[in-house]
Order: sequence, then structure tokens, then C-alpha cells
Amino acid sequence: MRLKDRHVRTLEILGEHSEVSVVELSRITGVSEMTVRRDLDELERDGLLRRVHGGATRVVSRSHEPAYALRAARNVEAKERIATRAAALVSEGETLVIDVGSTALALAGALGEIPVTVVTPSLRVANLLADRPAVRLILAGGVVRAGEQSLVGPLAEQAFEDLRCDTAFVGAGGIELSAGVTEYNLEDAHIKRVTLNSCRRCVVLADASKLGAVAFARVCPLDRVHVLVTDESSDEVLQPFRDLGIEVLIA
Repeated sequence: MRLKDRHVRTLEILGEHSEVSVVELSRITGVSEMTVRRDLDELERDGLLRRVHGGATRVVSRSHEPAYALRAARNVEAKERIATRAAALVSEGETLVIDVGSTALALAGALGEIPVTVVTPSLRVANLLADRPAVRLILAGGVVRAGEQSLVGPLAEQAFEDLRCDTAFVGAGGIELSAGVTEYNLEDAHIKRVTLNSCRRCVVLADASKLGAVAFARVCPLDRVHVLVTDESSDEVLQPFRDLGIEVLIA
């Protein structure tokens, strides 16, 4: 198993069981216990877990934001399906806000040659769309968050306050019935809130792992969400969102 895949699998196991041993990880990943220990040491340096004797435990803080590279490597197929389903909601000539994050980036890739205006606080999204002749691209100003490549701060806020857009496609750290839509980082959450004030429609992009999860900073209550696009298919999980008047689309 490759290094990145081992790291992702380790974090997935910790998400499910809160603690894992070196011996178990060695068995699951097919590498030596020494290699597993090096992996755990590296993940601990990145703040993604805590080393304990014989293994590791998960970081439980809701404000902890997993590194972008690791988030991008998780649930890749689900994110691509969600992106394709969400792109079908876009009409020619619309003005869109495309959020930061790996699922939003997948949506940008799925737009194809639909003639639209895209406003984004994401350098990754902007870089992907910059050479598409059908897309009129507007990049928010602001301060760049290293690693995330998102734009935050007063300049980014002003960009969205001065615009009126049709649809915001928003990623999330979690979406839960009482907490609403939440995000790991306070600055990103604030930009998302300002973004929603400039748009008529809010579409949340969330794979199944985000449903029921609660991150640190609140973005908006669920009555602000018009559409949820997810790969979750359980009626038990999805019906409470539908009962709130949210259109749920399954990718």
C-alpha cells in the first residue's frame, strides 16, 4: 500500500474506532511495524493523531482540520459522483459561487463547457477554470490560507458583499440536524456565510461521512439550505433533511 493510501486508511480506522495498534495497522496495510511507526510519527507531526504506547488515538477536537491532501484522497469516487450530480443543476448563463475544498474542486471539473460566471475564493478552483473559454471567472481577493489555498479576510468578504449570484455550491466539514452546516476553520466558515448572503440558492455538497458530523464553526442553519447532494442512500439518514424542506439528491 502506498504512503498516502496508508495515511488515509489509518485516519479512516481512527475515525471509526478512536484507537488502533501498530500490529493491527501492519496487518491491514501489509507493511512492517517499523514502517507503521514512521507513518504514525509523521501523522502526529501533522497534528492528525496522537501517539500512544503500541499505537495511536484520534484527535478529537472539532476545530482540528485534516490536511487538504488527506481530505482530497478520501472518498474520491463519491466526490466525483456528487460533483457530476451537482453540475446537472447548473443552467447556462448562471452566476455560481464555488466554494473551497476537494468536493467543490471536483464540481468545477465537472462543469465542462457550460457558459457560466464563477466566483470563487479557491485558488485551486480558479486555476482549474482559468483557461476555459466558456467560464467567466471572478476570483475573490483576500489573504491566502497556506495549504488550503482559500482566500479569507476583509477583501474576500467585500468581494461577495458587492455581488449578487444565483447559486452557491458549498462544501462542509459536517452537516447535522441541530448544528446545521459546520466547518473546521473559523475564517473559512465566515466567508461561506458571507457567500450565502449573496446567493439565491444554497447547494451543499457532502459525502456520507459528513452527514451527522459536527465541526467547530457554524456556517448556517439548515433552513438556509435548499439542496443537499450526497452519496448517502439510507432513508433513515436522509428523511430528516427532507422533512425540513431540503431537496436531497443522491449521486
